[in-house]
Amino acid sequence: MQRTERHDILIIGAGPAGSVAAALLKQQGREVLIIEREIFPRFSIGESLLPQSMAYLEEAGMLRAVIEAGFQFKNGAAFVRGDRYTDFDFRDKHSEGWGTTYQVQRGRFDHVLAMEAERQGAEVRYRHEVIAADMDGERPVVEVKSPDGEVYRIEANFVLDASGFGRILPRLLKLETPSDFPVRGAIFTHIEDRIPVGTFDRNKIRITIHREHVDVWYWLIPFADGRCSIGVVAKQDFLAQYQGSDTERLQALVFEDPASQALLANAQWDTPARHIVGYAANVTSLYGKHFALLGNAGEFLDPVFSSGVTIAFKSASLASDCLRRQAAGETVDWQNDYAVALKQGVDTFRAFVESWYAGGFQRIIFHENPPAKVRRNICAILAGYAWDQTNPYVAETKRRLGVLEELCK
Repeated sequence: MQRTERHDILIIGAGPAGSVAAALLKQQGREVLIIEREIFPRFSIGESLLPQSMAYLEEAGMLRAVIEAGFQFKNGAAFVRGDRYTDFDFRDKHSEGWGTTYQVQRGRFDHVLAMEAERQGAEVRYRHEVIAADMDGERPVVEVKSPDGEVYRIEANFVLDASGFGRILPRLLKLETPSDFPVRGAIFTHIEDRIPVGTFDRNKIRITIHREHVDVWYWLIPFADGRCSIGVVAKQDFLAQYQGSDTERLQALVFEDPASQALLANAQWDTPARHIVGYAANVTSLYGKHFALLGNAGEFLDPVFSSGVTIAFKSASLASDCLRRQAAGETVDWQNDYAVALKQGVDTFRAFVESWYAGGFQRIIFHENPPAKVRRNICAILAGYAWDQTNPYVAETKRRLGVLEELCK
């Protein structure tokens, strides 16, 4: 007979969304259990944080631990296409708040956050996997498989799914729905970059657009230890033209850009590249009876503007606040207070992603004489402030972007 445990809040996944949610809930005096399928540290991409994220780390009491971890300082983003170059300093933006952040090896960053969640009182069980879920009863019940093969049950008052690309509850509850983004793939790795000092701004992520294909782009994210993350994003049929191992394909693609080839002329490609396809995801609902989906478990757009961790933190903050109000006896409208509130910023990012791949946003950022006010508005969104309704490019995203695209033709 299966044993049954009873807990207050169950969180699936100890990544950024789960750890921050756990810390915020512990501040409320809640009892929190995190079930994590893997052992930390573990590899993940999404390594270039946005300044908006810092406010949520501060709110969760995790900022000091992140600062003391010694990650690479980041103050902006640079964009390159052929001979054209432009960069944005996130400190010079429309929105109030943090203008700097970090570029992080996610294995270590996520581990720092998970350890902080434990230090604040959350219990984390590594190598335990949720294999079934029933949300229809008076209390949600999940089945968990332990590392030694034991299957046990957990009853909770509420479940937060922060399982990222694992998308545990969407898969088990059949909430998944196709994304409306075209199927794209990414090939990526970490390298010892050996970029000569003074030839590259290590305080910024570098986004390079393919000379001939507006919808093909590369990222170069420098770390504090002389290494960097490098990857390429394109439609799968484009990537399929390149033969060999994933490392050989990535090198061939990166070296089609002369500037990238020059920067990485002495690089040591010492880690086999990886390849993912069809990462964009969507669900029929971000919440349900006794559960909510956080971060990538609910929706993932595209890596181009590094919005994933910011959306994860925002979802953790919104969901924990809904649970706080609910525990206080307030009536919580999860549709408006969580789903709609979260999607306001997600939809802002979505409009910019769509414009990027269509080429319109690229014309905007490379425009020779942009008005300073417009540039600061755009910079705020690139810095993660996609929920700031005082920014006209948040309040009226599609219309304003459309006007700018026409002006920059």
